[in-house]
Amino acid sequence: MPESPLSPSPYEVLGVAASVTREELRRAYRKALRETHPDTGGDSRRFAAVQEAWDRVGTLEKRAAYDAGRGIHSISHDTFTAQPARPRQDTRPRSRSHGHPGGWRREKFLGQLREWVGRGVEIADPYDPALVQGAPREIRRTLADALAEESTARTISTLGIGFSVWHDVSTGGPEAKIDHVVLGPTGLFAMLSEDFGGPVRARKGELIGDVLQGERPMHDLAGRARALARQLRVRFTALVIVLPDDALDDSVVALGSVRGAATLAVTQSSLTMLLRQGIPGSEPIGGNELFDVRTRVGDGVRFV
Repeated sequence: MPESPLSPSPYEVLGVAASVTREELRRAYRKALRETHPDTGGDSRRFAAVQEAWDRVGTLEKRAAYDAGRGIHSISHDTFTAQPARPRQDTRPRSRSHGHPGGWRREKFLGQLREWVGRGVEIADPYDPALVQGAPREIRRTLADALAEESTARTISTLGIGFSVWHDVSTGGPEAKIDHVVLGPTGLFAMLSEDFGGPVRARKGELIGDVLQGERPMHDLAGRARALARQLRVRFTALVIVLPDDALDDSVVALGSVRGAATLAVTQSSLTMLLRQGIPGSEPIGGNELFDVRTRVGDGVRFV
């Protein structure tokens, strides 16, 4: 998965402006090392972030490359497609995919960016790393979520023909959408793909953390899934929030249940295993039931 647009720049990690001299940058690095070193009571994650920041701008060559925009983010201009442009060696059947993952958020990002830059100002490349880095957090968050949705879509597409997926599903309005509805032998799953720009943890059935800024992602997903279940006349096996691998201490975090549906947070790299193995204790779906649920969802789902 590409580096998050929400990731702080090396200069922000080191607490200096991008215009500082090389000696000022070095002093800031040494100070940050002392303040964050675990042996002196510092935080190990911040200590690792300081080391990584120095590795990206610590030499003249790396700093020049970063400042030129080649080292900020690896943001692809290309959105997800279920059919790769070039032939793949892996010829196994793909999951049935419907909808446009990340498409609504990509459009929202472009609209926010145009409004921020100003009417009448031509944007040569809206995904220019330097431009994205300088945008307000709200705009970078929109792009981060679009990338997260596309990453999840790529993961789900490898599950095989036994799975069907609907992306960007409406539950009453674009802002209340479900990013992915996944149906397979292990159940029916409602999912949000999120990138909050930092670590989160579980508490009382919800995700919490400084980066959430008052958001209640599982509460929001539960409400949307409840509305969609009524609309389609189906029951969800689980409600799942998919996060970057470094956002959780554990690969799968159980949050509880909502009206019989398990609630979970899972890292991107563990999603395939979760969907293939299913939720412990849940009943598999097969035969006529699987066909019936697929028909109900396919006939009734609406996209944003």
